Amino acid sequence: MDAFIFDAIRTPRGRGKTDGSLHEVTALRLSAQVLDDLKARNNLPEDAVEDVIWGNVTQVGEQGGCLARSAVLASSLGERVPGLSINRFCASGLEAVNLAANQVRAGAGEGYIAGGVEMMSRVPMGSDGAAIAVDPSLALSTYFVPQGISADIIATEYGITRDEADAFAVQSQKRAKEAWDDGRFARSVVPVRDINGLTILDRDEYMRPDTDMQKLGALNPSFQAMGEVMPGFDKVALLRYPHLERIEHIHHAGNSSGIVDGAAGILIGSREFGERHGLRPRARVRATAKVGSDPTIMLTGPIPATERVLEAAGMGIGDIDLFEVNEAFAAVVLRFLQAFDVPDDRVNVNGGAIAMGHPLGASGAIILGTLLDEMERRGVGTGLATLCIASGMGAATIIERV
Repeated sequence: MDAFIFDAIRTPRGRGKTDGSLHEVTALRLSAQVLDDLKARNNLPEDAVEDVIWGNVTQVGEQGGCLARSAVLASSLGERVPGLSINRFCASGLEAVNLAANQVRAGAGEGYIAGGVEMMSRVPMGSDGAAIAVDPSLALSTYFVPQGISADIIATEYGITRDEADAFAVQSQKRAKEAWDDGRFARSVVPVRDINGLTILDRDEYMRPDTDMQKLGALNPSFQAMGEVMPGFDKVALLRYPHLERIEHIHHAGNSSGIVDGAAGILIGSREFGERHGLRPRARVRATAKVGSDPTIMLTGPIPATERVLEAAGMGIGDIDLFEVNEAFAAVVLRFLQAFDVPDDRVNVNGGAIAMGHPLGASGAIILGTLLDEMERRGVGTGLATLCIASGMGAATIIERV
């Protein structure tokens, strides 16, 4: 059985600080709004979907306790719809979609809503702890280093320079501004409203379209001190990569993903589900993949994940018309371009997380929806979305227009 995407929406992304526009909104409220908007936009009755599969990474406090089920109860979906919260770090939103699509393909339910949320201004990243970081029995054996150090290892290992990373960041900002100015996100972005129905935010607010090479060149590397001084993670990295003389620290706030708030949801189902509810399928989920990878360099997972998903689909890299590679750090995408020799004008053509931010649990669903919108705008047939993942993993999805 095929799994189809019928709709994809996201909220604007608010700055992930206490002065960000979405700071007053809880993950529960934002998630429930996305569920309600999907239901209303597609004229779904109560209890129409089998399940809500919802990604969120920092599952503590107000984002804990199976947020997916809480969001269902706070929405108009109906109490008979269950909810499943998942955490595959930065790919949680895409993994939610993949799980839903694969259940539809297996005949385990005809309709799902999948996506995710992260309110990074309210529930700080890392506040849930991490065994791989704090348990010496694992941290030592895996040569654990923080993600920023991992990104710098990628740059060092594959010869990616600071200028290349900064130029990529400038391009992301310019592409995001052009996409917003051209109305390319209009179909998918739903404004966030307060309890009175008044709009709080209707546009990504993290963007810095005046970014240029000179401004980025003035920024100090963000991870050099923790690498070279205390606690000295460069020494750990060099134990794992002894062929490197030193770690080149090229990443900073301007060429790394932004900390933001946001949510996204995708309506997925069988052809019969669509016919029953009068919905036209926009795309078919052709293949999904997930992999484990080296946990020290950590962020190279999109490469083996892409190789695996292409194999599952019976395709080659040249068969893909457009790509979305999550911009966790500039070196992640630059390494992807390097590995597959993909033309730059087919990857992240509307900017990415460096410009608009990376709400951890939602980003996978966001980039998949962005990919689908752009495929339709350009009239092309196939797209691939992929993300790097903490602890050394990768996930990827191939969709094709119907």
